[in-house]
Amino acid sequence: MRELLGKSLIIFGVIIIALGGIILLSGRVSWLGKLPGDIRIKRDGFSFYFPITTCIIISIILTLLFRLLGKR
Repeated sequence: MRELLGKSLIIFGVIIIALGGIILLSGRVSWLGKLPGDIRIKRDGFSFYFPITTCIIISIILTLLFRLLGKR
């Protein structure tokens, strides 16, 4: 039980560190969120933004990462 809890806490910590790094570096990656296919609608008093292409790319990267890490 302790071994499982320890591994879970380590994995959770690594995920938190990775998310923090992504947040810190997100300002330096200016193209992220402005890709072709991202939906942006601006009108008087209304704006809508949905980064569909960015979400797909992030999903592919995370899927590959989790599959590589899961094959231990």
